[in-house]
Amino acid sequence: MKRFIKTPIGGYVSSLFILSGVLSTTISGAVQAANATLTSVKTDSTIVLDGLAESAWDKAPVLSVRLDNMPYKADNYGGMTSTNVMLQSLYDENFVYFLLQYDDPTKSLARFPWEKQADGTWKQLKGKDQTGHDNLYYEDKLALFWNINARGFAKKGCDVACHMQDDDGKINGFDQKGKAPGRKYTREGQTIDMWHWKSVRMNPLGLIDDQYVDSVNDPAVNSNWGRHGDSKTGGGYVDNINAEKTGPAFMNRTQGSVDGYTITPSQKTPFVDTFREGDRIPGIMSEPFTGSRGDIWAKGEWQDGKWRIEIKRALVTHGDKAEIQDVQFSDLTKVYNFGISVFDNSQIDHLYHEGAYDLIFQ
Repeated sequence: MKRFIKTPIGGYVSSLFILSGVLSTTISGAVQAANATLTSVKTDSTIVLDGLAESAWDKAPVLSVRLDNMPYKADNYGGMTSTNVMLQSLYDENFVYFLLQYDDPTKSLARFPWEKQADGTWKQLKGKDQTGHDNLYYEDKLALFWNINARGFAKKGCDVACHMQDDDGKINGFDQKGKAPGRKYTREGQTIDMWHWKSVRMNPLGLIDDQYVDSVNDPAVNSNWGRHGDSKTGGGYVDNINAEKTGPAFMNRTQGSVDGYTITPSQKTPFVDTFREGDRIPGIMSEPFTGSRGDIWAKGEWQDGKWRIEIKRALVTHGDKAEIQDVQFSDLTKVYNFGISVFDNSQIDHLYHEGAYDLIFQ
């Protein structure tokens, strides 16, 4: 029988406590002397990815992570400034599973939609901040960062790869004023695995956008600096725009499908304008990634002001360049360092914690 797991969200302490046989750890945004731990418990149950919680999750300890930091103050940001993410993990012979739950009062899916205007034209809605990134017409997202071999990650977490502008607005000597407040890149030969769940582009497909961070620190080499998508053989997402760039090129066969903000292959059909003023058409088209970039499955469900996201990935992946792009849970006696961040309807601004957390297998 499906049911939601209810856990206390509110104040936080820095110690471990036990309630009803479930280990629960709540950590503040400050750096802790030792990493708090998420314990993955072995299961023989079938985990269905639907954003709900099977009874199998009852035996999985809960780690509560307080997110109350943001990298910059956007001039039009109206989202959350803090939230607690409740994490749980299970594993079996082949896969590891995660359940993440966090409060978010708004379900944000209107990512750059097309809207019909009074004069019959179409306008793609956007609301950029001082860095050129959107906080008005975007999507809810979540990211998990897994250390592969980044020096200092176990202590500093994602901060080891986050480089902010200096007083002159430069990062690594490159002017970034109006472009981005910070860039991600590591030291030479070091990488971080990045699992990027996207509520509009990926959630309708049941996938996570599997990415990684390496040492590229020159925008001429890669526009996203050290952040890359994993190797792929096909699929992805593209803007839904016609050749004249005046409106959408496609629409869904059934309007309102997948919340009306994504066009998926089964729904894709050429755009025919029979719409009224104020009607919206998705601004993005998504197809499942094939290859290494599509080897993490996930499904999120928003209900009653809360996101619940279930994730599934092979303990060990074997795709192209998997050894440098994917964390490998090949030794269940090891500790795996990770970090987490939440994006509330924001393109790059996000809630994060300081330091790192540890995943262990029971």
